[in-house]
Amino acid sequence: MAHFMNKKEDMVLEAIDAVVSSSGRTLLRLDGYPHIKVVTRKDWDRSKVALVSGGGSGHEPAHAGFVGRGMLTAAVCGDIFASPSVDAVLAGILAVTGPAGCLLIVKNYTGDRLNFGLAAERARAFGLKVEMVIVDDDIALPDLPQARGIAGTLFVHKIAGALAQRGEDLETIAEAARKVIAGTKSIGMSLSTCSVPGSPKEDRIPHGMAELGLGIHGEAGVEQVAFTHAREAMSAMVEKLETLMPEERYVVLLNNLGGTSILEMNVLLYELSQSRIGEKIEYIVGPAALMTSLDMHGFSISVYPASNEEIQLLDQPTPVAAWPGVCEIAPVETVSLPDGLTPITPLPSDHAATREFLIDCCKVLIAADDDLNALDAKTGDGDTGSTLAGAARALIDAMDRLPLADHTQLYRAIGLELSQTMGGSSGVLLAIFFAATGDGASSGLPAREAFQAGLARMQEIGGARLGDRTMVDALAPALDALGDGIAAAAKAARDGANETALMLSAKAGRAAYISSKQLEGHIDPGAEAIARLFEHLQKRR
Repeated sequence: MAHFMNKKEDMVLEAIDAVVSSSGRTLLRLDGYPHIKVVTRKDWDRSKVALVSGGGSGHEPAHAGFVGRGMLTAAVCGDIFASPSVDAVLAGILAVTGPAGCLLIVKNYTGDRLNFGLAAERARAFGLKVEMVIVDDDIALPDLPQARGIAGTLFVHKIAGALAQRGEDLETIAEAARKVIAGTKSIGMSLSTCSVPGSPKEDRIPHGMAELGLGIHGEAGVEQVAFTHAREAMSAMVEKLETLMPEERYVVLLNNLGGTSILEMNVLLYELSQSRIGEKIEYIVGPAALMTSLDMHGFSISVYPASNEEIQLLDQPTPVAAWPGVCEIAPVETVSLPDGLTPITPLPSDHAATREFLIDCCKVLIAADDDLNALDAKTGDGDTGSTLAGAARALIDAMDRLPLADHTQLYRAIGLELSQTMGGSSGVLLAIFFAATGDGASSGLPAREAFQAGLARMQEIGGARLGDRTMVDALAPALDALGDGIAAAAKAARDGANETALMLSAKAGRAAYISSKQLEGHIDPGAEAIARLFEHLQKRR
């Protein structure tokens, strides 16, 4: 897999320099590249307890991203997924430790424990006060003699960092850190492993599966489970966590493992708040990328039964940009729509044949979801199928509210429904189309002429014409041919859609921004949707 890098061996060094140079002159790095990679606070005066953490790189923003007032004093960085050396850790300790001493915060991996532990011993030989705590928050593999340290480490960084900033002594900070470690429980899930720069990607997790409990270096988890949607994934996570959550109030850290979109992370937060442990969660850190695993398409959950004082420490201001802060989880509040936007509800009526016809058409669009998205991905943003399918599902849900027995009012009601439920330009244009069709029908036009009036209004406002490579290229000829029967209309729609694949320029729609090379040979997805609808209507006859 390709990565934005120059040379693999320089990747970490260049990234660290970028973090330091863009820190607003708040960070420094120790000399000693490439073997010693230590980032420290520039404003540090050694008068307070120093906090030093670190480990392998590839977990950004951890660990250098959390160096700053109220959090870490120094971060010791290793190569990708490799523990830093004893000398590097010792250099970090010596650079920031004064009479108040130093707390090492170490994730529970053999290399980190050994290198940080030996460095601590050597620092003590210099006469320095050094304590070390080991974070082992991962609950995925309970039979392991030593649990792994993962994203729950951030609770320790923030609480210990706030105490150190307040001026507490080493013993008090270490005791508070151990309390947080003992109470923090974490677990991760991913749809893929990570891509280590310079190495082939391991395809251990097959399509349609998710791995539960994998580590932040891509280590295998406890099991692979079938994946269908976010709710099911969250349920599997919650099942592991809830048996270890006897308290009534928790703060949760929702961590992006690196390759999960912000939209997905917010969906996961929604599902977490709606889950069986949702009522126990009062505060949230994130969702954010905090302890990542390069580009892993996954997330982790860390829970901790924080006291009021610990919540205040988590909420203590820090200039560290990577720390998202802690927020209270609150119910969603709503406010009424402004005057003029509240929809006028038509008088519902039923008509079995019309209901069956509309639902049948909606199912055609829903079934075409993936195909239309694939077509749109060639020339646009890949969402035409999802947009049309979403509108179709909304229309099915609204069926009992529609005036099915009055087609004049039905056209207008469909237009109103689409204006509320269908996004993008397609939603606006189709809402205009059906509203104008309703106007035409109310003035006495037959169905075909009413639809043509709707098309004319849509073209007038939207600007698309025949040959512009839009849905009009299928819809206009289909309506023209409809007087000769549905078979003629279906053929005209298909011919019109196929012709869009030969059009090397678009004058309307998103494809108007695409080069001719990308358009060649690809049918416009809107035209394809129209063609499929008419072809299906032909089969129903």
